[in-house]
Amino acid sequence: MDVRAQMSMVFHLDKCIGCHTCSIACKNIWTDRKGAEYMWWNNVETKPGTGYPTKWEDQEIYKGGWEKKDRDISLKGAGKLRGLMNIFHNPNLPVIDDYYEPFTYKYLDLIESPAMNDQPTARPVSLITGKPIDIKAGPNWDDDLSGTPDYARQDPNLKNLTPAEQEAMFQLERMAFYYLPRICNHCLNPACVASCPSGAIYKRGEDGIVLINQNVCRAWRMCVTACPYKKSYYNWHTGKSEKCILCYPRIEAGYAPACMHSCVGRIRYLGVVLYDADEIHEVASCDEASLVNRQLNMILDPFDERVIESAKKNGIADSTIKAAQYSPTYKFVKEWGLALPLHPEFRTLPMLFYVPPLLPVMASLREVNNQAQAEKMNPTAKYWNDNWLYDTSTEELWGTIDQARFPLKYLASLFSAGDENKVKHILKKLLAVRIHRRNVTVGDMDKAKVDQVMKDTNLTSEEAEAIYYLTSLAKFDDRFVIPASHREQSMEMLEFTGDTKGSVGFGLKSDPLRSA
Repeated sequence: MDVRAQMSMVFHLDKCIGCHTCSIACKNIWTDRKGAEYMWWNNVETKPGTGYPTKWEDQEIYKGGWEKKDRDISLKGAGKLRGLMNIFHNPNLPVIDDYYEPFTYKYLDLIESPAMNDQPTARPVSLITGKPIDIKAGPNWDDDLSGTPDYARQDPNLKNLTPAEQEAMFQLERMAFYYLPRICNHCLNPACVASCPSGAIYKRGEDGIVLINQNVCRAWRMCVTACPYKKSYYNWHTGKSEKCILCYPRIEAGYAPACMHSCVGRIRYLGVVLYDADEIHEVASCDEASLVNRQLNMILDPFDERVIESAKKNGIADSTIKAAQYSPTYKFVKEWGLALPLHPEFRTLPMLFYVPPLLPVMASLREVNNQAQAEKMNPTAKYWNDNWLYDTSTEELWGTIDQARFPLKYLASLFSAGDENKVKHILKKLLAVRIHRRNVTVGDMDKAKVDQVMKDTNLTSEEAEAIYYLTSLAKFDDRFVIPASHREQSMEMLEFTGDTKGSVGFGLKSDPLRSA
């Protein structure tokens, strides 16, 4: 058993309000430099939608991540042979139009314009070429546009749905969307690390954060292709690749990353988990049907004496082990089983997990001839109009899960490699917590039904209260359990360097804990 420590994250999608405060916080700190204008290390996408860059989930286009061949895995679009063949021309790279061409406006035209009959305008100009452009896209260009043919209907995750299921999602009465915030997943099996010909990308041994050494990077851009989440970017000004660094200077001091600290909806949780590094290759190479379970099983119990002993042998500090025991991510992912990785089929073993959105459950529609028939069919129904009855009742407790706005098949395509039962089980738990809390606060629930709900989901009242607290009432220190770095590691940390041109530099001269 090779126990390592990993900073991991959980995003609760039911709480995200799409305000983009996280994206702006990250942009102001890390990517407001020349050549990085188009970079959004943190971005918030509307689902269904094509995302950023466009259709990043479609690996038939970008060839990112790993693919299984026989009993082993190989990089889908990079590696030694493919990298050598594409080293001077890589057809799988996203182009600037897949992101968007960064632009500004000639504001001086408004000030220096001579007197004229027409109102002067500020023309948009490219930040790359300096020439006037016609704006065709921008950051969060498809924000809140669920249901549009140009964006939502082009979502790659819809391919598993039947035409009838797709059409049902986009009916006006059922139109729904939710927000998907994304940062670098700091994976256990990062394709970007494996693809880099220069060896510039590495995974820190002390906390698992994936970084790019700016002094070693030679701009081959294989990392951009290899990352299936497209969270490695090329700086066209400095000629270096850059990516999310999980605000490691803040983490080393015990502070939350900027995107998490600024989150208005308090959807973000960060903590340490312990995992068995000996299982990485075996788990990443397993059958897709068991991939999620195997990945979650890699995360070890921080209270297990054998795990603690092995962790200490690897130099993991007592404070880190204690942080793992109080980690909110461990609770969501392992203890309660409420969070899943994004697109586990990419086989990078991401360490960012999502609590799937339960979403408000929309009433189903039934055709009726008149008001009398509607009342006869369902006396409890509340809405009737234009020969359609909005059915707000359900004959059995879990009917609303299958009648939810988003088909389980769609959510399973995102979070469980197509396994609908995993998503359904989580949604049942989330609904059970709501039912339990309503019974506690309002007291209008049938106790027998509440007990049945708790039994069906294997939840105790104590667990439901703990989930409710961490979801709704948690304080800052409950959501972010970060062990500060130790004095004895200070010399290694001081060896991080950067170039002098203003780009983000995280070069490392020597690191005995390096585990790339």
